[in-house]
Amino acid sequence: MGEKAEGDQVKENLVELNCHFTWNLMLKKFDIHDLEMRISEELEVLDSKNQVGMLNLRAYVKHLKGQHEEALQSLKEAEALIQGEQVGKRSLVTWSNSAWVHYHMGSLAETQTYLDKVVNTRKELGSPFRYNTEYAEIQYEKGCVFLKSGPNNYILALGCFERALEKDPENPLYNIGYAVAAYHTDFDDKNISLEPLRKAVRLNPEDPNIKVYLALKLQDVGESAEAESYIKEALSSTSCQHYTFRSIAKYYRRKGCIDKALPLLHRALQESPASGYLHYQLGLCYHRQVMQLRTSTDKPAQRQAAQQAVLEFQETVKLRPRFEMAYVCMAEVQAEIGQHEEAEANFKKALNMKKRYRNLECHKEQDIHLRYGRYQHFHRKSEDKAITHYLIGLHLKEETFVWKKLLASLEEIVTRRARVQIVESYCLLGFIHKLKGDKESALQYYELALRLSGVVNRKF
Repeated sequence: MGEKAEGDQVKENLVELNCHFTWNLMLKKFDIHDLEMRISEELEVLDSKNQVGMLNLRAYVKHLKGQHEEALQSLKEAEALIQGEQVGKRSLVTWSNSAWVHYHMGSLAETQTYLDKVVNTRKELGSPFRYNTEYAEIQYEKGCVFLKSGPNNYILALGCFERALEKDPENPLYNIGYAVAAYHTDFDDKNISLEPLRKAVRLNPEDPNIKVYLALKLQDVGESAEAESYIKEALSSTSCQHYTFRSIAKYYRRKGCIDKALPLLHRALQESPASGYLHYQLGLCYHRQVMQLRTSTDKPAQRQAAQQAVLEFQETVKLRPRFEMAYVCMAEVQAEIGQHEEAEANFKKALNMKKRYRNLECHKEQDIHLRYGRYQHFHRKSEDKAITHYLIGLHLKEETFVWKKLLASLEEIVTRRARVQIVESYCLLGFIHKLKGDKESALQYYELALRLSGVVNRKF
């Protein structure tokens, strides 16, 4: 067989493998830097038995950057960790990734070596397929990869964990994966993650992290006493890691207990000082303090909290320049202390994210327009600009939880303006009721607007 024919045959075998190179991860060039930082953060805190998946993902990211030697190094580290265990299904993804990296480096002999390892292991496991079998273990690992690869992949992660659970419904790890993926896709008050989280906690009674996820969901649905009990259990656990502390801090921040949230975040930051996410969470805590002090006479305390919030958000965007909500939150804090020029600049940076990177999730883009609209309304006293941005957000037609807030904010302004700018307001009220699905009211407002428009025209 000629070299080209051999290469073609190898490529045919490679595309059958079940690994990162064939999973169609939805990653853009501008996502890779953030993902690489998140992987590094996790590798710092995960114990060795849980590092294999992260090392494989890091290898794939290195490949995307053209750093094939570094990719191979990560895969060798993963192989070393697996060697202490029984070689089997867990090795298949690592070996498949290794085959792909060697292929991209032009090393067909090494590629074939890893392909042979995959084939031989599948034979030992009794698989009728040479290269591709949907083992539950691989579906679980695939789900973990999708879960770590950003919001665009959360729905895909949920499907992977669901398929793994079809094979092994009571598997503790698979249930954790499914519950966490459900939590990250659980918007619009559907509460699809509540029961999966309860089951995951029941199957993993010693895992503090999944208890915190359940506590956060219970907090969402107003079950505060039960949520608090799980937080206390998590904090008393000897296996509580820094990534659990940051989730507990989120619970306390949302509760308004900033004095409890801040020490946990600073403790986590000692373990991961270069974590943009932790600096963002700290910024959110000081942001909350600024809002709590809004009606206070202690203006120096509010300004001090604001300055601290801005410092944390500045550190966030220094570490993660594409973190659009950090710019928005920084702008909101600056607006509270009268720094309108700086606030305007940061809102513009966030608004430009869509133009520059084109992968902003719909609810985030809507949220930026909602918050900028509120800024224009309450800080700049410009109802016209506020209405413009509420309408832009509403024209992003996906009916997310933010879309409903946009609709309510628009209705609030327009209803008040109806006494002065009658025709325009009635047209907008017609549009609002159309979006709400109330066609009869929408038609009535449109007819009123037309009738009044005729009266105005006759006067002039």
